Amino acid sequence: MARTACPSAPAPHEAPADVVPQLARPLALAIIRRDDRILVFAVPDPVKNVTGYRPPGGTIEFRETGVDAVIRELREELAAEIVEPRYLGTLENIFEWLGRPGHELVRVYEARLADPALYQRDSFDCVEANGAAFTCIWKPLSDFAREPLYPNGLRELLG
Repeated sequence: MARTACPSAPAPHEAPADVVPQLARPLALAIIRRDDRILVFAVPDPVKNVTGYRPPGGTIEFRETGVDAVIRELREELAAEIVEPRYLGTLENIFEWLGRPGHELVRVYEARLADPALYQRDSFDCVEANGAAFTCIWKPLSDFAREPLYPNGLRELLG
């Protein structure tokens, strides 16, 4: 006897339609180095009265690989092409920002800017997909001994 699916019941791996689960956000970030510095942007949290820093990158979209996401994100946000992206590792980042909990699975890649002239710039004026503006700057790795570098565990991953 053939089994038929019941259209009103969710599959065993699906949540019921009225349940919206909190899911970890998949991210891909790029580590771009200039001497002893990396490219980052400020992430202020006035609730905690702290400003940390994060490398550029963003959400891995459905059916997109991490490496494709990091290439796309830097093209969109910095208007820059990267070459030779090399996977460094994945970090699980459970945090609170602006008083709200967050959970990210972060794939970290090291890459180079395709245009060597871009390394001469002190900053990059960037725009998120939602239109929010931010600025990437070169910051010495040594600064992160006393200032937060996000995601958690990134400083240790970079050595």
